Amino acid sequence: MNGEILFSRDGAVATLQLSNPDKLNAIDSAMWTALRQALDRVAADTSLRCLILRGAGDKAFAAGGDIEEFLTVRATVDDALHYHDELVATALDAIRACPIPTVAAIRGACVGGGLEIAGCCDLRIAGESSRFGAPINRLGFSMYPGEMAGLLALVGPATLLEILLEGRILSAQEALQKGLLTRIVDDEKVIDEALACAGRIAAGAPLVARWHKQWVRRLMQGEPLTVAEKRDAFAFLGTADYQEGLDAFFAKRKPQFTGR
Repeated sequence: MNGEILFSRDGAVATLQLSNPDKLNAIDSAMWTALRQALDRVAADTSLRCLILRGAGDKAFAAGGDIEEFLTVRATVDDALHYHDELVATALDAIRACPIPTVAAIRGACVGGGLEIAGCCDLRIAGESSRFGAPINRLGFSMYPGEMAGLLALVGPATLLEILLEGRILSAQEALQKGLLTRIVDDEKVIDEALACAGRIAAGAPLVARWHKQWVRRLMQGEPLTVAEKRDAFAFLGTADYQEGLDAFFAKRKPQFTGR
């Protein structure tokens, strides 16, 4: 039985659940496709202000890819290229490219493909007993280069190589120290903290959140900003939300942003 990607929303906050309970939410090929499709829908919905990604239940965020199907979906080089380029990488790219902020809410195992998904999110909130790693060296295969990008950008080459070469499972505290996580909370508070985080994001000006993501991605390219880009950085001056923010500040009231 294939796993599922479950969608729900509460106001301006959407949640995607990785659900494959019989396999600790291991991600099969159908789930990778469904994840990309769900992210495409989220990206097109301008009424959303934040997306939470989580695993169903409390035992795992995701315990990697579904290894049982590897004998078929990766049987040949052509099959493997299709699986990793057309299914996995497109889903991970969709997370990285998501225009609204993304928050990974992590309980239990966050391994292999699960770690790749979490690494593509903007923020990662984990329970104190959660565990992290990519012990694929014990299975005789390497992480596909196209899937390393999120983790490489997040923790750098030294930590990524440590994770891949040793295949060691990291505690939440060590993952935090190495830059894999944003914060750790008590296990039972992970979802509540993720929702609170999403609420704080959603309360801000939505165009500003999108611009902040856009500019961080641009600055990571390492090239100097052009004059046109510098001017574009002040596009907020022409928005209703900017005027609302100033009006609320001077009136000492809570702003009501509309995304315009």
